[in-house]
Amino acid sequence: MYYSDDVVEEVRTKNDIVDVISGYVRLQKKGSSYFGLCPFHNEKSPSFSVSRNKQMYYCFGCGAGGNVFTFLMDYENFSFVEALKVLADRAGVALPEMEYSKEAKARADRRALLLEVNKLAARYFYVQLKTEHGRTGYEYLKNRGLSEETIKAFGLGYSNKYSDDLFQYLRRKGYSEEVIRQAGLINTDEKQGVYDKFWNRVMFPIMDVNNRVIGFGGRVMGDAKPKYLNSPETEIFDKSRNLYGLNRARTSRKSYFLVCEGYMDVIALHQAGFTNAVASLGTALTNGHASLIKRYVQEVYLTYDSDEAGTKAALRAIPILKDAGITAKVIRMDPYKDPDEFIKNLGAEAFEKRIEQARNGFMFSLEMLEHSYDMNSPEGKTAFFQEAAKQLIGFEDELERNNYIEAVAGTYHVTIDSLQKLVTKTAIQAGMAKPVIRPKQAVEKEKKKEDGTLISQKVLLTWMIEDRKLFGTIKKYISPEDFTEELYRMVAEFLYEQYDAGELNPAKILNHFTEEEEHREAASLFHTKIKELTTKEEQEKALRETILRVKAYSIDYRTMHLEPTDIMGLQRLMEEKQKLEGLKKLHISIE
Repeated sequence: MYYSDDVVEEVRTKNDIVDVISGYVRLQKKGSSYFGLCPFHNEKSPSFSVSRNKQMYYCFGCGAGGNVFTFLMDYENFSFVEALKVLADRAGVALPEMEYSKEAKARADRRALLLEVNKLAARYFYVQLKTEHGRTGYEYLKNRGLSEETIKAFGLGYSNKYSDDLFQYLRRKGYSEEVIRQAGLINTDEKQGVYDKFWNRVMFPIMDVNNRVIGFGGRVMGDAKPKYLNSPETEIFDKSRNLYGLNRARTSRKSYFLVCEGYMDVIALHQAGFTNAVASLGTALTNGHASLIKRYVQEVYLTYDSDEAGTKAALRAIPILKDAGITAKVIRMDPYKDPDEFIKNLGAEAFEKRIEQARNGFMFSLEMLEHSYDMNSPEGKTAFFQEAAKQLIGFEDELERNNYIEAVAGTYHVTIDSLQKLVTKTAIQAGMAKPVIRPKQAVEKEKKKEDGTLISQKVLLTWMIEDRKLFGTIKKYISPEDFTEELYRMVAEFLYEQYDAGELNPAKILNHFTEEEEHREAASLFHTKIKELTTKEEQEKALRETILRVKAYSIDYRTMHLEPTDIMGLQRLMEEKQKLEGLKKLHISIE
């Protein structure tokens, strides 16, 4: 999807960032900027800054930043085009008709049609619940303790006992059999012909983060199997990349999610005030789920069933979440099976206490591991610690690993030193120690060097938009091609063009990046955290060292990637290297 730069910029300039963000965050003016509590992480003191002059925002606490498009993309989880359309509508800007390829247009039309059909089906199920046909389903939901408000909020419904009822309804509305089948709402066999996938079930509409119905879950009334039935995978429904209740949980602004196993657990928790509850859709937690969760929170409390299956599900989920950079804790429901039962019997306050008492995911996994060993015998206890050591070496960060070693040693009454030695020995046996002799070490060193240089490149870009005079100084020594990452180089080229044209407008530069990840990364380039430098001498020293670091790496990088036959390029790099030697002795003034 593509809109011209002029259209995108028109939409941006007609949506003042302070006005837009004020609709989400309470802002107070301090100096030339506005401050409020960051909507992207929990904080007590305002560190979220919005600049009317720059038309950008930045949080000094969590590092979130960007322009008005970035804000909507992060807060509402919109794509760039979705954010553009919302802001265009807000400002009264008429967007031109999109130009699609034939294939893209067909796909967009098909997806829109499937969403239409699902929305209509959800409305139909909701109406059926309140009819005589739906009495069984309605009584079931009321007996489960759900209020009218909750039933309406989640759009719960009922599919009646007539096996082609929905199909006939949708056909009368003008939808073809093929479209209804593509939406996952009907099946076909030789005996019955076409029949509804869902019948005699309480229906749970599944919505994406933008509140669009993408599928359904159905709980059978009676003893038929399966007890729960989900929509099949369709063009708009991917079980491994969607979570039930996420459309509501994402707006709770809690610092963590409660991850459950079932629809009723999510609904019961929301009704009890725990509006940050979600559940996977009839499947185990996947890497896709973890990536989706990471967009919103850094911490998860697993509230799986307290039976053996629930425990196994929690143990499978913990490493998946850890790999995604999410901290996992486990809430035990004993003596009840699940959150729904627990809250019905003990109430919301008791559940809140269980959240406070949640077990660290890693420590919980060790508690469960104990059951596989005879902890009363020396052999069993030794085998347990050997397995624990294998898990401890999974923590790559040394400080984190040492903290867990200390926690395990304290819990299981062994000395920290003895456990540390066992972990080191295990790492050597697993080939994860003695990095000096490993071939990958050179690559790792190069990566660390590059990471540091990328930070220096980001520092320069941030300095340049902060101070036009500083931009002029940096420009004497650094050109766009000195930024070695493609995205950084593109941003630098736009910035240099603006400077030469007499303007510095970083918010406008972000318009060029419509892919979500690129947009967010480009926004971060202008908000690098820089150590506060008090004196002029400190500022000049930091500027000189940063310029030298970026220039030196640029020369090395371009030398490594130079074509062997490019003699002119080699000569130019040799000349730059000679200039660099002279630059090392030069005093760089910020005046």
